Amino acid sequence: MRDEARDVTCDSVRVAKRDPVRDGKGATLRPDAQRNRERILEVALAELTRAADTPLSTIAKKACVGQGTFYRNFPNREALVLEVYRFEMQQVADTAAQLLSTRAPDRALREWMDRLAQYAMAKAGLADALRKSTSNSGSSLAQLGHGPVTRAVTLLLTANEEAGTIRPGVTPDDFVLAIAGLWQIDPHSEWQPRATRLLDLVMDGLRAGAPGAGGRAADETDEGVRGARHRDP
Repeated sequence: MRDEARDVTCDSVRVAKRDPVRDGKGATLRPDAQRNRERILEVALAELTRAADTPLSTIAKKACVGQGTFYRNFPNREALVLEVYRFEMQQVADTAAQLLSTRAPDRALREWMDRLAQYAMAKAGLADALRKSTSNSGSSLAQLGHGPVTRAVTLLLTANEEAGTIRPGVTPDDFVLAIAGLWQIDPHSEWQPRATRLLDLVMDGLRAGAPGAGGRAADETDEGVRGARHRDP
């Protein structure tokens, strides 16, 4: 994922194909209304990642929509920021199935953890916007995007448990609590070594007591990788 926010203008926005969006009454949005909503989300992601206090009027202008259209979609800053975050978390969650289709289950799980860490750190500006916009509502950063992440974690844990590469009985809630330290790392620091150590510890804990030979083999492979890291000049 890219760490830097890019400039987004009316001409540069390229709306990705997504599932139909429904309004508050459950009706599917018209294609033009859905395009407007998606433009707002793309511009908001870029602008809020750059500066948490970007005016909503600036986002509306760069998305090429009027104030009425903007507020019909997102009545306030909190609604906008939460929707942007949920969508981005869905993108991260979707990589779980992609990784499982090309890698061994334990490798897929460990790489997905790295991707989650990269997202959490790269989107520091968006996280700041979240904290500011939800500070009065009691919302928790760890709770946002909970559904997609829980489904991705369930998929990964199930695949690993069936392969015998992690200890049996680990729940998605257990996993989320174990990696919660990611959100305590300063994204403006040298975060990668700290995140790697944390996630390696979590992975070691998951593998402890794994019933299959894969768990032991994976542990030995990881030890070799870590040793190579330390030997690199």
